[in-house]
Amino acid sequence: MSRPFDPRQLTELVTEFARPGILAELAILACCLVAAWIVVRLIRGRSRPVGSVWFGNRIVDGVLFPVLALAFAYAARVALAPVIKPAVFKVAIPILLSLAIIRLSARVLRRTFPGVRWVRIVERSISWLAWIAVVLWVTGVSPMVLDAMDDVRWKVGNGQMTLRNLLEGAVTAGIVLVLALWVSAAIEKKLLSTGSGHDLSLRKIAANVVRVLLLFVGLLLALSAVGIDLTALSFLGGAIGVGLGFGLQKIAANYISGFVILAERSLRIGDMVKVDTFEGRITDIRTRYTLIRSLSGREAIVPNETLITTRVENSSLADPRVLIQSNVLIAYGSDVRALQPKLEQAIRAVARVIEDPGPGVQLAAFSADGMELVINFWISDPENGQGNVKSEVNLAVLEVLKREGVEIPFPQRVVHAVLSRERREPPDGRIVATGPPAPS
Repeated sequence: MSRPFDPRQLTELVTEFARPGILAELAILACCLVAAWIVVRLIRGRSRPVGSVWFGNRIVDGVLFPVLALAFAYAARVALAPVIKPAVFKVAIPILLSLAIIRLSARVLRRTFPGVRWVRIVERSISWLAWIAVVLWVTGVSPMVLDAMDDVRWKVGNGQMTLRNLLEGAVTAGIVLVLALWVSAAIEKKLLSTGSGHDLSLRKIAANVVRVLLLFVGLLLALSAVGIDLTALSFLGGAIGVGLGFGLQKIAANYISGFVILAERSLRIGDMVKVDTFEGRITDIRTRYTLIRSLSGREAIVPNETLITTRVENSSLADPRVLIQSNVLIAYGSDVRALQPKLEQAIRAVARVIEDPGPGVQLAAFSADGMELVINFWISDPENGQGNVKSEVNLAVLEVLKREGVEIPFPQRVVHAVLSRERREPPDGRIVATGPPAPS
């Protein structure tokens, strides 16, 4: 049976707030908040980390500020307990605790799932639940609500579960999962920020494994906190195996392919690749898919299984150097042998053209309009674009041709006219040529 609401606690709280010494408590609480702000400001220094879990965008919207304020307020309450009966700190401590929980969940969720819309809904739900819990605790209604929840029971297997157990387990599960996400995000950031770019793929797979393990452990703790018997997971594992064998085989294949790609290092973050007709640079390798960004700014989400089972051109795997070709047509009669070294020297002067292998100019064909020259040159940074360097080379070639007086011919056609030696006009008015044709 739930106990009835006792208004004495609320009446006593209102009476305590009417005491003359309440202003001194408010001043001490203000000093605690100022001290917490100063400590956080000294720890952060002059840097302004954007979106930091500890410091936030501003000092007061991070996790560290409410945690320190809560510690200082609790210490002040313990120190004032022998002298007076604190009333302000009785309200301030639950508020600061709720604020710390809200800041922690909001910052971790935003850091783990950036740009996701449902994160905002979860943040608001957590905020409402936290502030409702504070109001129930301060007003003394929480014991009555918890007893009422104990009266709501249902049978689960061989045991019973109450609404109170479910609520407490859900809160504990949420805190455990948020902490698991926070720790995994911190470890992933540390792994990806240290070391050289050559072992980035290995550090990425290590970060993914750590995240999966922490979330798995957090899920087990959350299920245990809710009151679910973990021995029942053996049946769940069999069901998951059947589901993976039928409906989730593609998803499982993509996840396994992601770990294979990261372990083999056949594709690495930063490589220039071509998948089917899409070409770009790999910006991230996730456990299920890979992000490829083209030079035009478009991004392709490619399932990892596709990268394992289909042909992928990787121009950065063994050698980042890329050959680029350009064609130019010059008029007949131009001195090609004298023009070749001048063109090669001008191409070599372009900033991104490398020396080894050096550029080359070759006479490729004799066309109807002129002689076709093929220009070959190499670059070592294809991720910076190929069209821009090709344009610079063409401009350099054009300047050489203008300086040397070499003509780029227009399309030419030779028309031969055949004239008749004598003509006669038949009765029907047509003109008929007779006799042998005159030479052109």
